Amino acid sequence: MGVFVFLPLVLPFSAWPIARLAEQHLHPRAATWLLTAVAAVLAVCSTLCLALLMVVGTAQLPGNPLPDGWSDPEVREAVPYDEVAGKVAIPALIAVLASCARASWRRRRVRRRAGQALAGLPATSVAVLPDTAPYAYALPGRGRGRIVVTTGMLAGLNSGERRALFAHERAHLGGRHHRFLLAVQLAARANPFLRPLRTAVTYTAERWADEDAAATVGSRRVVARAIGKAALVSRGAPPPVTTLAGFGGFAGFGGFTGFAGFAAAGPVPRRVAALLEPAPVARLWPSVFTAVGLAAWGAAVGAAVSALSSANSAVTLFLILHAATPM
Repeated sequence: MGVFVFLPLVLPFSAWPIARLAEQHLHPRAATWLLTAVAAVLAVCSTLCLALLMVVGTAQLPGNPLPDGWSDPEVREAVPYDEVAGKVAIPALIAVLASCARASWRRRRVRRRAGQALAGLPATSVAVLPDTAPYAYALPGRGRGRIVVTTGMLAGLNSGERRALFAHERAHLGGRHHRFLLAVQLAARANPFLRPLRTAVTYTAERWADEDAAATVGSRRVVARAIGKAALVSRGAPPPVTTLAGFGGFAGFGGFTGFAGFAAAGPVPRRVAALLEPAPVARLWPSVFTAVGLAAWGAAVGAAVSALSSANSAVTLFLILHAATPM
């Protein structure tokens, strides 16, 4: 096992170049799939290696319930710096599990509060809330989900821009973008080095919905104008009390992820600029002779090495602990 058990903990650095380049040079759909897959693999592998280190660290604690043979020198030699790494892994893994559990709990709470906000409204695919605060979001659920929009938001858009809004939200629901966002949210909680990928997927998921909306409406300029106007009318508007902004479980139109208003100062200018350019070429994998292609292969190799390293460490430690377990 050796030092290879530590590799999955730092290999997320190999994905940092693709996190930025994918936003700029890949089709948003391909970028979202690639970044989410890489983040998920790297997060699972790093968590597994933390668990392996925790087993060795726990075996060194007095009064632990593990077999005595698991604290033998032969077992301890399988993990470099076991006295430090093994014991540090215990609170680290607990923190990871607690953070992911908290994220899951927040997701359920947000969905419950959203259901309460829509109680009493007709069970249609589009729910219009009588609220002067301008915001809209896609609410995943059973079936195809629902689109929630306020009268304040609709009042700020013309008919064509409203079509763009609804097309954007339907793209979120149809593409199940909330699953990608949730996956990278949990991955970033499992390994903080994956946060750049979470930020990138938050953006590419919005761009994916923008491109689908432009194809549906038939005008990239109308979608760009709708996004810009939505951001302007939402500027300074407080978030609705029934929402929790900032949680990556649902996708919102206008640059936010989570239940939020349309005001999103960060990526909105970039999204508008992208829509004013020609549509990106949809390809499954970039050419290796480009910067984004090299970065994509680097991230893929990093994920593969992480998977192999964690699998090798798990098998090695299993064999060692099995041999050290009294029959």
